[in-house]
Amino acid sequence: MSLASSDFYNGTVFHRVIKDFMIQGGGFLPDLTMKDQNLPQIKLETDSTLKNVRGTIAMARTSDPNSATSQFFINLVDNPTLDPSPTSMGYAVFGTVIDGMDVVDAIANVTTSEQNGMDDVPVTPVIIKDTALYERG
Repeated sequence: MSLASSDFYNGTVFHRVIKDFMIQGGGFLPDLTMKDQNLPQIKLETDSTLKNVRGTIAMARTSDPNSATSQFFINLVDNPTLDPSPTSMGYAVFGTVIDGMDVVDAIANVTTSEQNGMDDVPVTPVIIKDTALYERG
């Protein structure tokens, strides 16, 4: 929440787009340089009642469960394999798209390629212009 309210995400891109899975952003600039490389890592906090279903937003991380920084992903479909289970720590869901899922779906359909050693990168950068926080009431 502090990153969104401080405009950290403004100007970052969705750098990983996998149709029928998820779109990921929040850590790279349009030239694919990392913006989040000096941020502290966040301890994984999963909640078994919050599922990785279509439209939910979750923290991206490496194979280390406590390695999340600023990157997040939006689930394009229900992804139960990303939920915590007896054999997996899962990915922490922390939000939901409340308006504009049509925009998320449009991003999911952009042309992607391999760039800078990364797969599934949009050929034309998809830039986050502004972020806002809304609390469910």
